[in-house]
Amino acid sequence: MVHELAAYERAPDECHLTADQLTTALFGPAPALYGHVAVDDRDEPVGFALWFLNFSTWAGAHGIHLEDLYVRPEARGTGAGRLLLATLAAICVERGYQRLEWSMIDWNPAAGFYAAIGADQLREWIPYRLSGDALRQLAHRAHTPTHPAA
Repeated sequence: MVHELAAYERAPDECHLTADQLTTALFGPAPALYGHVAVDDRDEPVGFALWFLNFSTWAGAHGIHLEDLYVRPEARGTGAGRLLLATLAAICVERGYQRLEWSMIDWNPAAGFYAAIGADQLREWIPYRLSGDALRQLAHRAHTPTHPAA
C-alpha cells in the first residue's frame, strides 16, 4: 500500500521501499517505526498508518508524527481513516503524548476530512528537508574541522 500511496501522490518512481525494509523497520531489533492496518469486514487490508515518536521541547513531552496515512480508494468514506487517526489519538492520550502531527501534500482533498476532525493547519511552520547530495555534503562537514571566522 505504500507504493499505492506513492502513485496517488504522483511520485511512484520515488518510492523504493521493499517489504524487507518495512519488516525490519517495524519488527527489527530496535524498531523506531510503528504501524496500524485497517481491515474490512473480510479481514482484507484497506488502509494503514505509519508513525514514529517526536518530542516537543516546549511541551516537554513526546508526540506522534504520522509519516503516512493511506486508505485505498474503494474504502474511503467508510471510516477507516478516521479509525486509524482515532487509534493514534488514543495512544497519545493513554501515554501522555501532547501532539499528533503530520504533513499533507498541498493538493490532497483530505484537507476537508482533517478539518472535520478538528485538525489545525499550521500555516506558520514550513517543512524543510535535507536529502541526497545536500545531506551527504552537510554530513561531510561533521568530520571536517572548522574555525570560526575572525
